[in-house]
Amino acid sequence: MKDIFNAIQELFETVLLAPYDALRALELENWFGANIVTWIFMAIGIVAFVYWMLQLKSFNDNNEEDKSISSHSYL
Repeated sequence: MKDIFNAIQELFETVLLAPYDALRALELENWFGANIVTWIFMAIGIVAFVYWMLQLKSFNDNNEEDKSISSHSYL
């Protein structure tokens, strides 16, 4: 039973978490290089947010949204 847990530990330490070890080592040399994944995700998030807001504006400008009160009177 102990061998199973040691195998799982070995899998995670040597295979699955190896990219994070490489990024940790890279951080000592180049901060921007180590955080490139973060910058990429931030750029994707900003682009998606701008796209979503432009889509909402286009639907609002075309009056395609049903703004009638349907469930509660306070809405």
